[in-house]
Amino acid sequence: MTTTAADPEVAEGLRARFRTVRSFTEALAAPLSPEDQTVQTMPDVSPTKWHRAHTTWFFETFVLTPHRSGYEVFDPAYGFLFNSYYEAVGPRHARPQRGLLSRPGVAEIAAYRAAVDEAMDSFLEEGLDADVAGLVELGLNHEQQHQELLLMDIKHVLATNPLRPAYVDCVGPATDAAPVRTAPQWIPHAGGIVPVGLGGDGFAFDNERPRHEVLLRPFAVRSTLVTCGEWLEFMADGGYRRPELWMSDDWATVQTRGWDAPAYWVHEDDGWTVQTLGGPRPVDPAEPVCHVSWYEADAFVRWAGWRLPTETEWETVATERTGGGPDGGVPGGAAGIDPAALRRGAPHPVAAVDGDEQWFGATWQWTASPYGPYPGFRPAAGAVGEYNGKFMVNQHVLRGGACVTPAGHSRLTYRNFYAPASRWPFTGLRPAVDR
Repeated sequence: MTTTAADPEVAEGLRARFRTVRSFTEALAAPLSPEDQTVQTMPDVSPTKWHRAHTTWFFETFVLTPHRSGYEVFDPAYGFLFNSYYEAVGPRHARPQRGLLSRPGVAEIAAYRAAVDEAMDSFLEEGLDADVAGLVELGLNHEQQHQELLLMDIKHVLATNPLRPAYVDCVGPATDAAPVRTAPQWIPHAGGIVPVGLGGDGFAFDNERPRHEVLLRPFAVRSTLVTCGEWLEFMADGGYRRPELWMSDDWATVQTRGWDAPAYWVHEDDGWTVQTLGGPRPVDPAEPVCHVSWYEADAFVRWAGWRLPTETEWETVATERTGGGPDGGVPGGAAGIDPAALRRGAPHPVAAVDGDEQWFGATWQWTASPYGPYPGFRPAAGAVGEYNGKFMVNQHVLRGGACVTPAGHSRLTYRNFYAPASRWPFTGLRPAVDR
């Protein structure tokens, strides 16, 4: 992290960004009742009010307490309740039991956020050295990750309700004109030695560095994501009932959990519906398939005669197709959710139109790559060093960004990761082949 706030303009920009990110979290929580914000439907899901409190605890613990003279914590008990996984900071409330906390309530959490925001605002006004400014930037990116988690988690909460309620209403397209669907094509690449990872001085999570070189064999990546229509063909051909398409652990998971379709799909008399953040609706064959695990993605590409791309293949082709540079940036910023998009209705992956290849803004894309350290990776010193490195086992890498990823948050080099059986993230796939 190389952010500097020594320049007054840079410092004011960081202060403005802090306000923007923090206010967007509250905007995401605004449609939810106190009851909505307290429910936890599985161990991986956290209540909305917990996300609001934990992101506040992060700034209080890693910025204000060690770096602002005379700061007093809002409530000493909150350190135990809202620490997520930072062992170096101290003990914490068990993750699967977050939904058992009826108190503090949403009003107390709001007061906590307001108090920390006020302290942070005056602290940022004073100007920061580069190291502390880097912690603030990390905290803002951390909160954006939790904004996505908030939407993932509340979708699971509401979908578990037999009433299948909406988070916010869906809004139809602004025009009746029929868009031109993006036709899938294979994008060839000659292979060779390619650079991978973030270069330059921009913000990055530690797992995106160091930049290094990788040797690739010739390959091709598809220009479009796998669609629901293609997934329906997989299902109709017995995809979930054919053990030869699945590796051992995959097949055991399918059998144990009774999977026969992507998460949130429900078969009704007139066909398949999907639960969205805007409530249930018929499955659209043209939309990218979403909420499939790595296990399912791997079985699908095996059925189709393809494979998943490695993360290096994905990054190499995505960089070339989007015109990105070594800083990992995407021209115009990565698509995703923002206040304007939220006002337009519930975020949901939409069909690719007008040549859009959907590297960002639809679904995260599973890769064939296990999540591990880049050559020369070293975690940061102190508790923040636990941010990514400690999870580099039993996970798979996803690339891109989804419709619920905050706009501009992702990068070409961004390495998301989940366990291979995970289905509650907004996860899809883009196939690859050898050449």
